[in-house]
Amino acid sequence: MDTLNHLLKIELLKDKYDTPYDLLLSADPSMENIKNYLELGSCYLAILDDEVIGVVVLKELNSTSIEIVNVAVKESFRSKGVGVKLLTFSEKVSKVFGYTSLIIATGNSSIRQLAIYQKFGFEIEETYRNYFLDNYSDLIFEDGIQCKHKIVLKKIL
Repeated sequence: MDTLNHLLKIELLKDKYDTPYDLLLSADPSMENIKNYLELGSCYLAILDDEVIGVVVLKELNSTSIEIVNVAVKESFRSKGVGVKLLTFSEKVSKVFGYTSLIIATGNSSIRQLAIYQKFGFEIEETYRNYFLDNYSDLIFEDGIQCKHKIVLKKIL
């Protein structure tokens, strides 16, 4: 794991034709949402040996807050610290650009992600009931749990 993280590079997506939609879709099943926030945000790639193994998209909410609107890691590289490295990178970039809070949202069914985010210092800020039922055409299930509610977490930088 240490070798992987030592060799891992994170860089800004330069060419929109190289957008890793497969990874982005693994975290958000709405191509329409993905295209919208890619237009408004900055997409960073986690690269190991010329292979994109992770992605994070940051989008400004206002002059003090920025949101991680998508973070995903290739399945074969999960549980190896790549996601935490992307979160750490997001925090550092946010501070460099002068933001004072970092926001991330996920579904009620994303139990593993909720634990990771809270261990990383995010705190639950608000919940949007039935968000995924009202805004996604297909039902979403994770580990047998239906994703219904959007949980927004915040970290003060």
